[in-house]
Amino acid sequence: MTDIGQSPRLRYDEGCLGAHALNFIGDRWALLVVRELMFAPKRFQMIRAGMPGITASVLTQRLAQLVQSGIVAHDEVLAVYSLTDLGRSLHPLLTELCRWALLLPGHDPKKFISVSALMISISATVDRARAAGSQLRAGFLSGTEGFEVTLSKDGMPQVRTTRTPTGDFVLEGGGNALASAVYGPPPAALAAAGRIALHGDVAAAQEFTSYFSLRPQTRSSSDSPEDIVQAPAASST
Repeated sequence: MTDIGQSPRLRYDEGCLGAHALNFIGDRWALLVVRELMFAPKRFQMIRAGMPGITASVLTQRLAQLVQSGIVAHDEVLAVYSLTDLGRSLHPLLTELCRWALLLPGHDPKKFISVSALMISISATVDRARAAGSQLRAGFLSGTEGFEVTLSKDGMPQVRTTRTPTGDFVLEGGGNALASAVYGPPPAALAAAGRIALHGDVAAAQEFTSYFSLRPQTRSSSDSPEDIVQAPAASST
């Protein structure tokens, strides 16, 4: 294992802090690897399942580079990869990229989205003014990946991984189906059509998902990146 912050391969020979950061995370797929590991450690094939366009060789290269840079840790005994504290601190950057992407044309929500990507996007797409003070707790289950989402007093989603999510309701399905439930038709309608499974309070599911939209969000002056992501579990299948 390398020390956190070990100098990476030089890509941009500049004194700009942005260029320095891109020397660590500027390669293609690098930030998406971080995205897939944001909430829990994963094995190689599970990471790749969340990034269907990447080849095994490229993923191997990116993981090696991120390990070298101290952003990802590799447990060779358990054969899992996880983010270091340095890696987890990239969550606000990914959230801001999602928020900025809402301003850009051409986004197609029908294309593949992993459930980890969805869990990051909700921090960028929540209407915090409306969600503030809500005491609803949502569960999401996609295959072996489970999440519980609560809303802080200021409306910011707090995401926790769990094998058996519980809450006022639990939505179960693939990443795109869950994204449709959050951003599209009412969850009850999707459940009736067989696209997702909906367990628990139907009205609570409708209220919770009404707080999220793919329209550009107004950023609050009180936005804070701290404590958005809780510490991940020790291992993942």
